[in-house]
Amino acid sequence: MWQVVGHEWAVELLERSLANGRTAHAYLLLGLPQIGKTTLALNFAQALNCLGEEKPCGQCRSCLKIAHGNHPDVRVIEAVNGTIKIDQMRAVQREVALSPHEGRWKVYIIRQMERATTEAANCLLKTLEEPPTQVILMLTAGEIDQLLPTIISRCQVLNLRPLPISLVREALEERWEIDPEQARLLARLSGGRLGWAVRASEEAAILQKRERCLNEMIELMGQGRVERLRYAQRLSRHPDSLREVLDLWLSWWRDLLLVKGGSSTEVTNVDREATLRSQAQSYSLTQVRDFVKALRAAVWQLDHNANTRLALEVLMLSLPAPST
Repeated sequence: MWQVVGHEWAVELLERSLANGRTAHAYLLLGLPQIGKTTLALNFAQALNCLGEEKPCGQCRSCLKIAHGNHPDVRVIEAVNGTIKIDQMRAVQREVALSPHEGRWKVYIIRQMERATTEAANCLLKTLEEPPTQVILMLTAGEIDQLLPTIISRCQVLNLRPLPISLVREALEERWEIDPEQARLLARLSGGRLGWAVRASEEAAILQKRERCLNEMIELMGQGRVERLRYAQRLSRHPDSLREVLDLWLSWWRDLLLVKGGSSTEVTNVDREATLRSQAQSYSLTQVRDFVKALRAAVWQLDHNANTRLALEVLMLSLPAPST
């Protein structure tokens, strides 16, 4: 049984290819972080090597080994210190030439392919150009434009979209037995990323960090240029968490736009709705809209290798001050 929540079209495509014996030698799973890419890849690896009648059964020796991460023919390769290195791809290149140990297929799941160095990506390309039999490569990435076109062209691309908020909430309540009110909050904050919601339900530090970041942002709104530039400098020193912080800011200002515009759409930050309504009175609709545009521009610039500190300083100086 597939463990993937949602993404039915992708599951059906993979099931059909397996039933017809026409699996691709390489797949590229695209989508936001924690949206279900790795879960889908592991489920497909189970289906490929399942010993049961209904694949994946989830109960046979092969399925259980893959679920526990100790199947000799299924490997998950991740970035080391933020980068996928050429030595990792060379190891894959050597191993794919060997026959499977105990399964029908060898499956390599390479997570966050956008983090591969140019040398590592080119090394993998050689394997994609001459794919061995009984080997399937499953690559995951956030955005397609961060990968080499030659790699993309040799993969079957599956672009996973965020799940409906109602589906995330339902899964949290029924499968993970989370309190309905907490499930509602996590579903809204997840933006359709079930993996994030589940992790946030298990790790209190995630919501605590969100609370801290929101408080810092609200405090910064009433501060002057010096404090804002100091904050930009501090934020630029933590590139790994930078996108997360900006996404949080963007969710807040989108909520302000909804409240200010009188929209009936439910806000993302449902636990802070009173604060949002209070803040909405301190800004004009134009100010809110302009800062949403500034946030999106900053995210785009940072995704395209702009100077981090400069981009953040420009953003912080464009943060509107509340009217008194």
